[in-house]
Amino acid sequence: MEIILLEKIRNLGGLGDKVQVKPGYARNYLVPRGKAIPATSTNVAAFEARRAELEKSQGETLAYAHTRANQLKELPAVVIAGKVGLEGKLFGSVNAVDIANAVTVAGVEITRQEVRLPNGPLRFVGNYDVEVHLHPDVEAIAKIQVVPEE
Repeated sequence: MEIILLEKIRNLGGLGDKVQVKPGYARNYLVPRGKAIPATSTNVAAFEARRAELEKSQGETLAYAHTRANQLKELPAVVIAGKVGLEGKLFGSVNAVDIANAVTVAGVEITRQEVRLPNGPLRFVGNYDVEVHLHPDVEAIAKIQVVPEE
């Protein structure tokens, strides 16, 4: 299925690119989330009419992501307390939701979808550098310190 991308998508293309994707990916993910539209002749004409508006919007989104990345860089380590058993192992874990909430309370607004935990949730006390995906072009590191609950 041929679609027109309405924003940059990693490993797929940039704004305005016509790309071939599987129908299910377009129908179930890209189109419902407003990331793409089917590449029909009427949609191509409508896209070209809105191109400048979409490029401006994408530029603002990129600038906001850079601002948040700089705020994350300046932010000291965010402390998250949890119940700890023997050998510093947590009862439960610290997941993306916990990290997003703690960083947001500390002053930089992020969502759980932006937090990347490739090795799964944090299960031990310690200091961690957590990758935050703010935009397809902007990655940042959040410093997280997991400590025992008093």
